Amino acid sequence: MRVAVPRETAADERRVALVPETVAKLVAAGFDVRVERGAGTGAGFADEDYGTAGAELADSASLTSGAEALVCVASPAGDVVSSLERGTVVIGFLEPLTDTEGVGRLRRQGVVAFAMESIPRITRAQSMDALSSQATVSGYKAVVLAADRVPRLFPMLMTAAGTIAPVRALVIGAGVAGLQAIATARRLGAVVSAFDVRPAVAEQVRSLGATFLDLGVRTEETEGGYATELTAEQQAQQQAALEERIPDFDVVVTTAAVPGRPAPKLIPASAVDGMRAGSVIVDLAAETGGNCEVTVPGDVVEHGGVTVIGTRNLPSTMAFHASQLYSRNVGALLLHLAPEGDLVLDWEDEITSGACVARPDGEAA
Repeated sequence: MRVAVPRETAADERRVALVPETVAKLVAAGFDVRVERGAGTGAGFADEDYGTAGAELADSASLTSGAEALVCVASPAGDVVSSLERGTVVIGFLEPLTDTEGVGRLRRQGVVAFAMESIPRITRAQSMDALSSQATVSGYKAVVLAADRVPRLFPMLMTAAGTIAPVRALVIGAGVAGLQAIATARRLGAVVSAFDVRPAVAEQVRSLGATFLDLGVRTEETEGGYATELTAEQQAQQQAALEERIPDFDVVVTTAAVPGRPAPKLIPASAVDGMRAGSVIVDLAAETGGNCEVTVPGDVVEHGGVTVIGTRNLPSTMAFHASQLYSRNVGALLLHLAPEGDLVLDWEDEITSGACVARPDGEAA
């Protein structure tokens, strides 16, 4: 199977779909890999490293010629899609719930497209779970950003000049990103609390040394691991409870998201008004509008002395390890779809059918 790896062209995207480590494993498994020159530069992987791993280096004009698969991070640009032959496999973050134009373009081209967001969250697909791998990076980076901005030391320190109290941090949402944020804040020495509407995650929160904050708002968990959407009454109750408790914290990291929907507004502006000057909110839901009412997606703003960070695409800011993890996810999916390098699409398989968002007949699997 001939696999093409393009250089990402989306704004501020520094990741690459395959790193040399994964290329070497795929080549050993019977794949031919062609990488566009400079594809890995933004993530710290040189062209020479790809050549050593067994990849062929190519210019953009010849990259997709004869390719049976294209693997990318963001959805491929229109000119790249138009260069693909019917039946070509495309793998990437294709945003099937929101980018109808992009998915439609793939369907019209007659490719077989697999969205990494749509990988079923089942045990045997864990090695392909790119949402989780990238959320791990986001959760870590969120705390690093907060530590850089908050004018306080994270750990408790006992010095000759007296004792320094530790930062008090609150993590809203105890999914993969939230749990990583908890673990990172704890390593830095903060006193950490976490809130989630799913009571089932309370034990995971406590296992990381954090306190589970019970605000009296509960809901069930979907098959994909997300919380079911709250009613309007529950949302109001949650906002009121957070508004009362948030002023106790120096750092707040929010991670709540609903697939294909705008992020729920958890923190009203009035709650930010009640926080101490110098406090920091890192809104990991900025990609879909933000969990905080004053978040400006893609920007960092000051609101009454509180810094609100709405930086998008945090994994791209840690492109080396984010790419390494994503590459392993993509490599695992390729090996699933093409054992020993030969494409075998089993539409009865839950992973293959579940991740497919476009097929040559123009219908989603």
